[in-house]
Amino acid sequence: MTARLAITLIFAALLFTLLAGCIEEEAPDVQKVPVYGFRVVAFYPHDPEAFTQGLAYRDGVLYEGTGLYGGSSLRETKLETGEMVISRSLPPYLFGEGITLWEDRLVQLTWRSGIGLVWDIENLTVVRTFVYPTEGWGITSDGRNLIMSDGSSVLRFLDPETFQVRGKIEVVSEGAPLPRLNELEYIEGLIYANIWETDRIAMISPETGVVVGWIDLSGLLTDEERLRGDVLNGIAYDPENDRLLVTGKLWPKIFQIEIAPSE
Repeated sequence: MTARLAITLIFAALLFTLLAGCIEEEAPDVQKVPVYGFRVVAFYPHDPEAFTQGLAYRDGVLYEGTGLYGGSSLRETKLETGEMVISRSLPPYLFGEGITLWEDRLVQLTWRSGIGLVWDIENLTVVRTFVYPTEGWGITSDGRNLIMSDGSSVLRFLDPETFQVRGKIEVVSEGAPLPRLNELEYIEGLIYANIWETDRIAMISPETGVVVGWIDLSGLLTDEERLRGDVLNGIAYDPENDRLLVTGKLWPKIFQIEIAPSE
């Protein structure tokens, strides 16, 4: 199942949920959210020392932001080989977080410093900085806004030029707020979000904040790889080839997956 087909199924599930809510007015917010499995299409080498905080992909190039004080970086790599083309280190007092592409720039958050970095995509040099009042976790773009998470259940929509907040939504799953939203990726009308310390990706309506589907990635790593790695964290989408890429902190591989019915 391709990502496009999966999204069609998810919207159908959402429509069913809404219709069921109209019929069963006594409990409109407790409809079960569909949970999907996965199929591995391919995998690619990944630096097992990279504490991955964000991924982005464009025109054959994979960009990765890594974290840890004294070890944070922004990297340009070749997906198929894992070869690092450019790597830029952040100052040791900054803990790198999520990244996203915006026009000819890369935007990178940091964790608790309240400082965002804007990089020139051509040579990976910082061209400006901006500030925000929350922690920085994940960031993506819907083509009009930057969408930012801070570890809570709230997503903020930012102006990509001024970085001022245009709006926000609270993410809700089965009637309850969903906290620990982490790395984000906007894919064909939905926000995909890693949920920190889980093997699940939430698929979120940007209009309502409602979770319309889950991808359960349990079992993606072998038991040995799981012992050496850390949590799932990293989502990138290649729209030209409809490829969904996922990885995690200290993982030895990047996986290209297809969404599949849960077994």
